[in-house]
Amino acid sequence: MKMNEYVTLGRSGLRVSPLCLGTMTFGNSRWGSEDEESRAIFDRYVEAGGNFLDTADGYALGESERLLGRFVAETKLRDRLVIATKFTFCAEEGNPNAGGNGRKNIYRALEGSLERLGMDYVDLYWMHAWDTVTPVEEVIETLNDLIRAGKIRYYGFSDVPAWYVARAATLAECHGLKKPVALQLEYSLVERTIEREHIPAGQELGLGICPWSPLASGFLTGKYRHDKSTEEGKSRLDVLKDAPNPVFGKFTERNWKIVDAVASAAKATGHSMAQIALHWVVTQPGVTSTLIGATKKEQLEDNLAAMEIEVPAELREELDKVSALEPAHPYMFFDRFLQNRVNGGVAVHKWRNG
Repeated sequence: MKMNEYVTLGRSGLRVSPLCLGTMTFGNSRWGSEDEESRAIFDRYVEAGGNFLDTADGYALGESERLLGRFVAETKLRDRLVIATKFTFCAEEGNPNAGGNGRKNIYRALEGSLERLGMDYVDLYWMHAWDTVTPVEEVIETLNDLIRAGKIRYYGFSDVPAWYVARAATLAECHGLKKPVALQLEYSLVERTIEREHIPAGQELGLGICPWSPLASGFLTGKYRHDKSTEEGKSRLDVLKDAPNPVFGKFTERNWKIVDAVASAAKATGHSMAQIALHWVVTQPGVTSTLIGATKKEQLEDNLAAMEIEVPAELREELDKVSALEPAHPYMFFDRFLQNRVNGGVAVHKWRNG
């Protein structure tokens, strides 16, 4: 697969590149890029054939959206690019309606994003996370209103339970509304839990899967070796490893074994560890477009090269084995052994259109 071999985002007509450029590093002074470097990363991604760019209203307090909007305007590429942003996280401490997924906040958040981006609409609007309280009917009705108003073209969900997106898609279908087209979820060799329900849900409902953090916040790139960083505390995981956010808790014995397996595969193939780990995600079933992020142009180049490498089957099997999910209820009832009992030992395959 190459960067200019586009794929439709789920069961929609929106064409996106297989790698999506995440811009969380744009305008981020803690562990991001200087503006000049961000522009170089943007230019190189587009030059390589990339057309899918992802940001959020909360990234760098809105600076990520401002920079991305400026780069798009300066290059006059708005019609060629697919621009995605997100809502959910609170913009004002102490104001519960400045966050969450209620209609009031969605309108507030989108108006702010469009102003910072300098755009009339966004191509894809993500709900950043489930807020646990807003009725799903309110969310999909509001997003459909925004589609009818021409403010967004499509919508999707990030970081939600699988049952939530299944309910949203079913309600939309039953009421003749536009359905979500994609899911954005954490997925990497050290975080494979979406394989249990989210990926099957996406395949069943026609949702594109857009993994974020395929390199586990840099954990799988080779810069970490048993709690020691080669960047001397400057990388994202070093800065955030003691934060209460469980996303950054990567330093476990299980994960070190995965790092060793990735290092072994990289050595055997002559590719970088980042390329091995990213290639694994990009080629997994159900994946449509994988988010990548870079603080330096050289990191982006390395990521782009992962699209065209080959990993021998035996090394792929080793990666699968060392990172496999632990058996859990009720998923063990769906494996081959128990399904043989269900089907009387006869192979039964599900029909799929195409």
